Amino acid sequence: MEVQHQQGDSKGVFFIEDQEGKAGEMTYSKAGNDKFIIDHTEVEERYRGKQVGLKLVESAVNYARTNNMKIMPLCPFAKKMFDKHSEFADVLW
Repeated sequence: MEVQHQQGDSKGVFFIEDQEGKAGEMTYSKAGNDKFIIDHTEVEERYRGKQVGLKLVESAVNYARTNNMKIMPLCPFAKKMFDKHSEFADVLW
């Protein structure tokens, strides 16, 4: 499953789709040109416990690294992943 990314002027979403639709999504709000706030993560019941949420967070981290950005994980799930994975600390805002 591949993570896709769509962004608008002030908001964006990382998501994974399967044949039934969205398997999971993580939304964010931009905070200037070099920061964004992860505000919501949701994974469909059929994919819970299968690392879909972690894949979404990893994609956001990779996007932030590539674009010299920082992330504020306001969403409780994203915050938990940042706390659990010290390798994400370089993009923490």
